[in-house]
Amino acid sequence: MIFVSIQKMEFENRYGLSSTQKYDCLLFDLDDTLYPLSTGLARECGKNIKDYMVEKLGIPKDLIVELSNLLYKNYGTTMAGLRAIGYDFDYDEYHTFVHGRLPYENIKPDPVLRSILLSLPLRKVIFTNADRVHAAKALKKLGLEDCFEGIICFETLNPTHINAASENSEIFDIVGHFDRSEPVGSLPKTPIVCKPSESAIEKALEMANIDPNRTLFFEDSVRNVQAGKRVGLHTVLVGSPNKVKGADYALENIHNMKEALPELWESDRKSSDVGYSGKVAVETSVRA
Repeated sequence: MIFVSIQKMEFENRYGLSSTQKYDCLLFDLDDTLYPLSTGLARECGKNIKDYMVEKLGIPKDLIVELSNLLYKNYGTTMAGLRAIGYDFDYDEYHTFVHGRLPYENIKPDPVLRSILLSLPLRKVIFTNADRVHAAKALKKLGLEDCFEGIICFETLNPTHINAASENSEIFDIVGHFDRSEPVGSLPKTPIVCKPSESAIEKALEMANIDPNRTLFFEDSVRNVQAGKRVGLHTVLVGSPNKVKGADYALENIHNMKEALPELWESDRKSSDVGYSGKVAVETSVRA
């Protein structure tokens, strides 16, 4: 399993792609995109995050729901928000606590999706906010660990732990900030780089040597889809049959790719020629 490192991934046109084709890369979110929301992992992950806030950070239980909602809404992930308002913690410990207890047995092998992905004569890359251990486990459970050229994950965009809390140990009261009729001042910035930040998406594209104008981005999150659209990506909202602002396409299920996007298979190359035996420079191999 190839994880994109902090340095750029080199790409060779080993699929014989024509410059006249509309797309040359497919960029996929992982959770609730490649497997359905009905697995329950998102729900359990949310519970684990709240438990971490209480057990490890000492945040009062009666503040957890409102606080976590505000952090998620304003920073993209609760983790990014916690770091922004002044909490410091070990990233690996956080991910182990939040993802280590997930019911991965609920993710079942998906031979249909595997067949679809392997038949596509295009680059395929994962872009997830999750850590590499979680990404590897989920892809292995799906049976898709060898279907992608590379994985852009949390560690890709956050290779070092930046301690933003060292200069000021005071915790910013974000609940109080929004309780005011007219909030004063701006919110503190987070040191964590993640979706839906446009700069995070642009950084990921640069590192993986991806041209947004020739890339189709598959996501279950409306705000991530909209952020992707703003940086020039073509976008697909997964998990809903209804298009929203910023989405070029909408798929109720990822299995509907071939019916909704038949142009992706328009290539002179046969599916049997598609593979990932070519050169991917600067990589870190992690096997689940």
